[in-house]
Amino acid sequence: MEEKTGARPHRLTLQNRQAGSFSGIRDVVSFDENQVVLDTDLGLLTIKGKDLHVNRLTLEKGELDMDGMVDSLAYSSNEAFRRSGESLFARLFK
Repeated sequence: MEEKTGARPHRLTLQNRQAGSFSGIRDVVSFDENQVVLDTDLGLLTIKGKDLHVNRLTLEKGELDMDGMVDSLAYSSNEAFRRSGESLFARLFK
């Protein structure tokens, strides 16, 4: 099976639920101390926890390092997020 053109390798590394390293990140949708939402090629990744801090973000390489107590990781579709960047007419006539 071929990968999508422009798709980056996607990797998650979580150590002891407290330190995480992520690759394949397109953008950071939102973040605060209880939740980080990342846009990836595989969908939106929502990280929930306590005292979450983004230590390093390199969008050119698609990498992010963070720490804090991670309670959950969940993927969801990023189609609605992608469409929000389109014009109203493009969304109406699909």
